[in-house]
Amino acid sequence: MSIEFDEETRKLLDGRNFATVATLNADGAPQTSVVWIGREADTVVFSTTAGRLKARNLTRDPRISLTVYDAQNPYHSVDIRGTAELVEDPDKRLPRELSHKYLGQDPPPEADEILRLVVRVTPVKVTGFSV
Repeated sequence: MSIEFDEETRKLLDGRNFATVATLNADGAPQTSVVWIGREADTVVFSTTAGRLKARNLTRDPRISLTVYDAQNPYHSVDIRGTAELVEDPDKRLPRELSHKYLGQDPPPEADEILRLVVRVTPVKVTGFSV
């Protein structure tokens, strides 16, 4: 069951704020990484390559958690738990969009043989925090 983001969460996700993503390794240990994010309706999206550990973890177990905090006020954050769907991005559309969001320019060229994936996170629990 997916849930809808409230206005504060949408604003946080649409800003130039980073997310810490947590996935589960095969042995159950957490694996985290910091990523650029985008929002498509009530899902969070980010880009990765097929060979990365987070992509392999999500292929095996789609459970995921993200924490996003406001770069201007780190006491304002949101935790999102959900499930991830991995979709091939052969045109590398999402990294281009995210590079424009965060840097205002195209990303450096990437070899054609590198397979980019869009990770689409459908939330099942959203918890905001603000001081």
